[in-house]
Amino acid sequence: MNEPYVSVGVLSGKSIKFTLKGIYSTDDVAIVTGEQEATLSDSGIAIVWNGKNYTSIEFTPTSYDGDSFELEDVVIGVDFHWQRKERQQFRGSIRLIVSDGNLTAVNIVKVEDYLISVISSEMSSTSSLPLLRAHAVISRSWLLAQMRHRSTPRVDSFRRSDTEITRWWDHDDHNDFDVCADDHCQRYQGISRVKGSAAHEAVDDTCGMVLMFNGELCDARFSKCCGGVFEEFKSCWGDIHLPYLVAGRDTVNPVKYPDLTEENEAREWILSCPASFCSNNDEHILSQVLNNYDRERNDFYRWTEEITQEKIIRLLNERSGINVGEVIDLIPLQRGTSGRIIRLRIIGTEGEIVIGKELMIRRTLSESHLLSSAFVVDRHFKDGGNVPDSFILHGAGWGHGVGLCQIGAAVMGEKGYTFDEILRHYYPVASIVKLY
Repeated sequence: MNEPYVSVGVLSGKSIKFTLKGIYSTDDVAIVTGEQEATLSDSGIAIVWNGKNYTSIEFTPTSYDGDSFELEDVVIGVDFHWQRKERQQFRGSIRLIVSDGNLTAVNIVKVEDYLISVISSEMSSTSSLPLLRAHAVISRSWLLAQMRHRSTPRVDSFRRSDTEITRWWDHDDHNDFDVCADDHCQRYQGISRVKGSAAHEAVDDTCGMVLMFNGELCDARFSKCCGGVFEEFKSCWGDIHLPYLVAGRDTVNPVKYPDLTEENEAREWILSCPASFCSNNDEHILSQVLNNYDRERNDFYRWTEEITQEKIIRLLNERSGINVGEVIDLIPLQRGTSGRIIRLRIIGTEGEIVIGKELMIRRTLSESHLLSSAFVVDRHFKDGGNVPDSFILHGAGWGHGVGLCQIGAAVMGEKGYTFDEILRHYYPVASIVKLY
């Protein structure tokens, strides 16, 4: 197998401004360079560039290694509290297409170059080599698995009835490119994120290495902080059991941990602070995993969020179209292996609804996303009323908690664990295989 190319959806809008830093060409123009702008036609079905209409157009560099392009106003952290715009620089080609009523800029780039940016965008390119090597392997595994999945039938990831809404977001949300450049897939923020040589070295050291199980590429998921116990795949996405994405304690010692699918056990666990790899506030370690905007808050392992009655009514309506009147209670109906809520009953004065899975819960109860769905609820009443004036959520972890825990893996790297030991900890039955 030769190193493949990947198509990455980076930016969408009615117009796209970009700068070609080198000599590029299209099918009908031999030399293109400098500042460019493409717009969506009045009909909404064509791209207008250089006075002509196109159904799609690709700008190819004369020198893959020497040329690059910049995109203006790239949105990162879509719908998260750190959402903002950046100017980003990329290797490879830029392809413009019409998708979902907008122009979309798609970067066509070699997989290994993509990975150098990913591990520098997901974390810091100055992280420890064991962490960067481990992340290069799982990011490569996840990417190649997603690219293969594009040829499989779409999975129904949205179900709604009068009593329940179930939704999750996964790889088959993208039809016109392999992956997107934001947190929905993997952070890919161009070559400007890469500082020093460590990221290049980590990708080179592991070139072509992937995780496999029973002859298949592993769908190697990861999140910022598991909260002390790993979640299993089916809690967050399709109802599939993947033996390498299962429950586990984020420590190497064979420490017994409670059954967090049980409500009483989950409450006691979340309200405590058991020792784990990811239970760590060391600034040096956190700086390896968290970009500046990630550190606008620092309560990742255990956290507290208050939602007023007025706010939760508005969020339910705006985020999910739910109207149950004033909210009386939030009751977990089903929890996963890490204590993350999979199904949540919302009881109101005018009705009730059940929502799931974990990301649907996080999106519904927050302006952006709750850190995780591993939380317990305390109600606050004022003046002896029957309707709470606010809900206090006590939570654990950041993200879905499946697979590698980035903060935990950073701690392992600092403690001297090798990249393959880190991988065996988070994906215990997977094997490391060199594909190319």
